Amino acid sequence: MSASAANQQPTPVRIFQMLNAFQQTQALRAAIDLDVFTQLGDGPLNASALAKRIGAAPKGARVLCDYLAIAGLLNKDKDQYSLTTEAQMFLNKKSPAYIGSATQFMCSDYHLRNFSQLAEAVRRGGCGVQDSSTSPENPMWVNFARGMAPLRVPGAEFIAKLVGADQQKPMKVLDIAASHGLFGITIAKRNPKAEIVAVDWRPVLEVAKENATKAGVQDRYKTIAGSAFDVDFGSGYDVSLVTAFLHHFDVATNEKFLRKIHSALKPGGVVATLEFVPNEDRITPAHAAGFALIMLSNTASGDAYTFRELDQMFRKAGFGTSELHNNPNSIDQVIITKK
Repeated sequence: MSASAANQQPTPVRIFQMLNAFQQTQALRAAIDLDVFTQLGDGPLNASALAKRIGAAPKGARVLCDYLAIAGLLNKDKDQYSLTTEAQMFLNKKSPAYIGSATQFMCSDYHLRNFSQLAEAVRRGGCGVQDSSTSPENPMWVNFARGMAPLRVPGAEFIAKLVGADQQKPMKVLDIAASHGLFGITIAKRNPKAEIVAVDWRPVLEVAKENATKAGVQDRYKTIAGSAFDVDFGSGYDVSLVTAFLHHFDVATNEKFLRKIHSALKPGGVVATLEFVPNEDRITPAHAAGFALIMLSNTASGDAYTFRELDQMFRKAGFGTSELHNNPNSIDQVIITKK
């Protein structure tokens, strides 16, 4: 350790930043609600001109835009504000990669309420409120289906490639907790011989069916409404998609569920599992390891599982080998497991 490092005194800066972190969330949410990024998408504006477009006070527009510039989402040149490359791609509604709709779910009152009771969740080892994310027919999942689909495009494309959709062979696909339906729909779009069976709560499946119709694959898109633990999947599936599902439950529940998936698959069938997978140290990578806190605050027994833990669940359910695949265009991972 250098002498200068040894002489450095600790400061409360990191603590101050964490205590104020909610302000970043609310600033981004306000900018999306006010359409700031889309209005700046056609070129730079000063605060007064932007204020007229978004129906705000010039001072309000200035303060918000300065904050967004501090956060790295806007550029500022003298009194002119413009979008960074990141904001232009993901926060301008005219961009095909727009993800601003995710605020419907990620900034919902449901999440804010659960995190406000995090201390109780820590004491209990799970969600401190009655209507956790796993409660039957929880309406939050309709918001998820409508708001989160754009964030799932890279993962859906990656999974379609991994399960061989581009080979265009006959393929029967079981899509568990289908939500917006994007994972199964992407396979169906790539493979005209693929048939999708989507499982989720009935109101959520209405969103998936809307998306299947928009994609032109509705004739090959069937649904089963109800709990994935209770409904009859049928059999003869080549592929099962288990996306963002296992992290909601404890190990024993997952193993029992995976045995049900095993029975529904053909010999040689595969499971594509999408998860946030932390390393064994459980603190890296940060986005995957930190997901465990979300599960603590929103579920009774969920967690962010390591690859070793997931592989063991599959093996105990009767499956063979699992392989972990990192998607360079997404923040989650895909595990491919063979029956």
